[in-house]
Amino acid sequence: MIVRGMEACANGMLALMDANDNTANNLANVNTYGFKKGSIRFKDVMQSAIYSQNDSVIRSSNDSRYLGTLSVGSESLTYTHDFSQGALTKTDNPYDLAIEGDGFFKIQNSDGKISYTRNGSFTRNNDDYLVTKQGEYVLDVRNRRIRMIPEDLDPDLIRDKVEIIIGENGNIELNAGMQKIPMQTIGIWDFSNKDDLFEISDTRFIPKTPDENPELRSEKFSVQQGMLELSNSNVIREMISTINTTRNYESLAKIVSTNGEMLTTAVAVGRLRT
Repeated sequence: MIVRGMEACANGMLALMDANDNTANNLANVNTYGFKKGSIRFKDVMQSAIYSQNDSVIRSSNDSRYLGTLSVGSESLTYTHDFSQGALTKTDNPYDLAIEGDGFFKIQNSDGKISYTRNGSFTRNNDDYLVTKQGEYVLDVRNRRIRMIPEDLDPDLIRDKVEIIIGENGNIELNAGMQKIPMQTIGIWDFSNKDDLFEISDTRFIPKTPDENPELRSEKFSVQQGMLELSNSNVIREMISTINTTRNYESLAKIVSTNGEMLTTAVAVGRLRT
């Protein structure tokens, strides 16, 4: 039982190390726009059935009374994200966009690879396309790159003379004095199973099984221009989680140390008897 107890504690300590790494990542991204905090689900490594017989506890079901189960520790099962809404902050930058409600912006890099994000910190590149700060293209509802200036207009003449208006439904409109020019519509996409989303960076996600969990047009959302969504990671809660994890780890470490001393004593006694 001493060895089994040490094994259970060791498994628990490994799981707590994973939990602490996750908390550290949440804390590191409290100021990252569009960040969604992660959490770890745990499972028992093994459940042993316990029975009683003749006033003693054994591990056999023959003519015994079932008492319950005994866990030999836990381990990390899955890593999930909390996609709850983060607070919005005002920036007054016309290219900064925040999604209030469900959905993600759809991003395409130079290699054509697609990802999804809630980080709407965008800008306009030299070719007048709406891009991320890393230069990746934002796509519209028809999966086209979004051009902020119509190709039939001279960008040098109107680039600094128009007002860009983005409505809550994602419609882009250029206000050039008395003339309003309708443009593309920003695509807002969602997934029926968010647990299937795999994080490829701190704010970028892709579905692990796109055939089983395809992208869907989001319905319950509004796009807020000149605003950004803050991280939904809470500093105070993460610090409390860190403290609790550390205390649990220390408790398990003490048990391992105590069991180690008991095992050493038992071995020494066995040698004396022989």
